Amino acid sequence: MRRAALVLALVVALAVGCAGASRADGEPAAKSPADVPVPGTPTATAASLKRVERALRAPTTRPADLPRLGWEQQNAYRALTAHPDWLPRVLKKLPAGVQPIVTANERAGHDLNALGGEGPRPRHHPDWHIVWPLPVEVLRSYYAEAETATGIPWAYFASIHLVETRLGRIRGASSAGAQGPMQFIPETWARYGQGDINDNHDAILAAGRLLQANGAPDDIGRALFRYNNSQRYVDAVQAYAQLMLSDERAFLGYYQWQVYSVTTKGTFVLPEGYPKKAARHVTPASG
Repeated sequence: MRRAALVLALVVALAVGCAGASRADGEPAAKSPADVPVPGTPTATAASLKRVERALRAPTTRPADLPRLGWEQQNAYRALTAHPDWLPRVLKKLPAGVQPIVTANERAGHDLNALGGEGPRPRHHPDWHIVWPLPVEVLRSYYAEAETATGIPWAYFASIHLVETRLGRIRGASSAGAQGPMQFIPETWARYGQGDINDNHDAILAAGRLLQANGAPDDIGRALFRYNNSQRYVDAVQAYAQLMLSDERAFLGYYQWQVYSVTTKGTFVLPEGYPKKAARHVTPASG
């Protein structure tokens, strides 16, 4: 693993033990994603993203601040996904260096939201268990191992992992029958998998074999399309991956992103430990 990855691992390992501390500005750190408000205007969204995207990439950011920064980041992009007409006004209020970051993240969120369709809201939450993700340094080592085996840059594995199961938080089959942290159809796993379909390490390496068989790293777009037959999916995965390749610390924000469920009863965050730990009702991104 590169030196940058080792530094990153140390930062997040410290963060796990400090998540309940005060923020650098003196305010108490949020204890739960449900405690973090969703920005309600373009101005508030721009202010949040300007501060958060810079802080996540700053080596001087305290480890204790990383969880809340990631939760705020996700909420800001949830707001933009719910209000796509805000984007031009938000971008005008951002410094030049932050604009392409926000544009890429917003587009990825828009594409993934569109994949979900416009059907009626379900009455109940998905039949999932939500678990704690493995430590950042462990996940990063798995991505690096897959990169070494296939030549595919590590960030593509991180991006697929993020999009499919929020870095392994979601335990449960998809509506199409896909399983495990990298969401394999059993027939595909039988061809490319080795070990346990529900094991993060085994699934990440299997994803590498599948992508490589379909043209990666030379034609990563084609390989991603074969992974999930949607150009929106391809574009979203590539957007997140390129942001992480541009600055590895971007992964620190995505690592904190949570699982949200929208039902006829409202919007909920499904915390690590769900369903034994109750879902928490939150303010919807649509206001």
